[in-house]
Order: sequence, then structure tokens, then C-alpha cells
Amino acid sequence: TGIARFFASITGNTAENKDTSSEKNTRTSTSSGASVSSQIKAQSSPEPRSFVKGVAPSGSVPPDWDENPDLSISTFSQLPSSTFGYNQHMIINDDFKEALRQILWQFRAPIRYAVAYGSGVFPQTASPSKVPSAIHPNPSPAISSMQGSRGKMIDFIFGVTFTQHWHSLNLQNHRDHYSAVGSLGSSLVSRVQDNWGAGVYFNPFVTVNGTLIKYGVVNLDTLCRDLSEWDTLYLAGRLHKPVKILRDDARVRLANQINLISAVRTALLLLPSTFTEQELYSTIAGISYLGDPRMALPAENQNKVANIIKHQLPNFRRLYAPLVENLPNVAFHDSRCNSTDWKDDPNTNITLVQDMDPKKRGNMVRRLPRAFRSKLYFRYQSKFQIPQPEFEKMMEDSNDQDPSRVKRQQGGVFEQKIANDNQKGLQEEVRKAIK
Repeated sequence: TGIARFFASITGNTAENKDTSSEKNTRTSTSSGASVSSQIKAQSSPEPRSFVKGVAPSGSVPPDWDENPDLSISTFSQLPSSTFGYNQHMIINDDFKEALRQILWQFRAPIRYAVAYGSGVFPQTASPSKVPSAIHPNPSPAISSMQGSRGKMIDFIFGVTFTQHWHSLNLQNHRDHYSAVGSLGSSLVSRVQDNWGAGVYFNPFVTVNGTLIKYGVVNLDTLCRDLSEWDTLYLAGRLHKPVKILRDDARVRLANQINLISAVRTALLLLPSTFTEQELYSTIAGISYLGDPRMALPAENQNKVANIIKHQLPNFRRLYAPLVENLPNVAFHDSRCNSTDWKDDPNTNITLVQDMDPKKRGNMVRRLPRAFRSKLYFRYQSKFQIPQPEFEKMMEDSNDQDPSRVKRQQGGVFEQKIANDNQKGLQEEVRKAIK
């Protein structure tokens, strides 16, 4: 069937699944239309929301898997379902993927989680000419073929377990990758990484396997915290966009799925009742740029987000369409979804509708990542002029950090007021909370 074929394209081939332990947090069932609000159901549609071909069924994924996620897991079998997170795995050219993996093998220090990202992996412009670029000293034929004349430095993020130990081993093998800070030893390098900025130590403009790369090293705990709580949004924002996972980790996969569903909820709060796929993905991709001062500089490409979406629409669809299908308050609402090949068509811009019921939107506010939600609450405490004692009581009642009590993350009057703010006002407060 069309759904079965689409399922195969979501999960990828057998070899891809085997060496990535991929996942799929997706949810489509013939009864899923019953969970959509009456506002959505009242609108005419050729089929119920389960008609969306290309979104694989969810299997046994619990509907509230993100209520109290266990980020202490260590194996893929502990994920909410056997196919949890497959949407995170992008399909790229096999030879190019192998060339990227060969770069990883040049590092003897253990890398638990690795992604390649950015315009060096996913083009943000039209297809390049086949004339090789001079940016890479001696790249593999696969990299030359994929990048052509638009040669770009390839960016990586490496997730590691023990920061100082990793840098100690890497300094022994690749001292030339480090700046003068490396001469002071792995202890100082790890302190710089863990205590400053977003917890990532970058070695840029280094050549590995004849390819110019930049790699950032991050502790897995730091990575999972940013993905699940948005304490800096530095790494979480990068993973809002398609990346190529080269080495996977169960805990990071779970944390990143929280990150992705949080990005969808944040975008829905900023969008009207009816919107398009491109508007959804542009809003998601733009979240991390809302507080980025570089976007105000003349040298920064103001069309950066638009270019990313334009040239990566099928990948964004692969990443987010299964999550949209898993939410009860939003639905694809377009007859073009009847076509089995709509997911691969970059010219198809599907229409979606969402439920604007204040209670449901308040619940979305309540389920925003903890660190980001806290900043947003303080912004609205000031905007609504809520007295401090009253505000502290509301925060205590909504505390979800007490392990002794498991409670559903339901929004109250405060969250509903936030969700009901006008689009411009909410976007401004979100921007200031991110900044």
C-alpha cells in the first residue's frame, strides 16, 4: 500500500537501520481523527486525518511518552517503542555517508554520538556544478561529487562521555587540531568547554582525510540537557534542522525527540489556525535565530531560513510530519496527501489546521522545555504584572521537578493567558526568552 511504501522510505533500508538503530515516533491510525478537535473535524476534508500517506503508523508508542521521559536510559530497547525516533535519520547518498563515517574513524578517542550538519551536508542553494571546489585539499570522490563547485567545510558534533579523557586522547593524536589552549593540557580544554558558553569546544578549519572540517565536542549530559530543557538552545536549535546521524545513542535519541516535539509546539503557538508546511518548518527553523544577534548584521543572509526550507523541504517533512501526526490538536488538511509521492515533492506545500482552543494551547505552553518555559514565564510575569507571591505560588503548583509526584503537564489560567497573547506579542516574548 502507499502507507507501507512510505513507511519503508521513513525507516530507510536494512543496513541503515542496523548501523543507526533508527527510530520512528510516528502515529497514524484510522481512529486518530477522533482526537482532533471539533473545530478541525468540522472543516471539510476528503478523508479523516489518518489519510496522510507517508507517515508510518506508531505501533506501540504511548501517546504521552514525553510526560515523564526517562533520560537515564542506556539501551535502545528502553525507548518508548522499537521504532522510536526513525524520523531523525535522514537518507543521504550511501557513498557520501561512508565518506563521512571514514572521517570519524580517524579519531581514536571514543565518540558515542555523532552528527554531520549544515550546508556542507545539506545544500541550501541550487544543485552545484560538478567542477570540484578547491576548499578541500584532497577529498574523497563522494564528497567532491556531492559538493561540486560549492565546496563547503563539513561540520560535525561529537557527543562524548568523559570530556577531559576525550581531549587527552585527542591531543595525543591530533595536537594540530587545537589552538594554543591545547598546549595547556586537556584539563584546561575541558574546563573551557564545560564552563563557558554552550558547553561545546570547537576545532575549526582542520583537515581530516583530505577534507576540511569543523568539529564540536560536547559532553552527552550537556547535549541531552539542552535538547530536553533548551537551557541555551545552541545545540537544540541546530538539531531542529535536518542532520545526518552517523553514530546514535539511545539517550540522545530520546532527548532529541523531546527537542523536536517541543519545536513543533512552540511553532504552533506562533502560527494561526491555518498555515502551510513551509510556514511551519520556517517557524521551527527560525526559533534558534530569534535571539541570534548575527541575524541583525548586514553580512548575515536574511534569507537563510527560507533557503534552508526551500532546498530541504522533503527532509523537514521526514523529520516533523510523523510528530505532527502524533499531536491531537493539529492535522494535515490537504487532498494532495492522497498521493503516495507527496513527501518527496519539494513543490508541494501542504496545508495544516490547528485547534485554537485556549485549554489545549495552554497545555502546549505547559509542555515547553523547562529552562525555556521558565524564562518565558518570567517574561509574562512582568507583562501581566503578576505580584511575586502569587507568581511563586503558581510556579510551585506547576513544579514538575519533584520526582516523588508524577503529574500530567496541564496548563492553567496563566498558561492560557500566554497562549492567547496576540501573535506579534507572543513572538516578541519568545524572542526575548531565547535571547
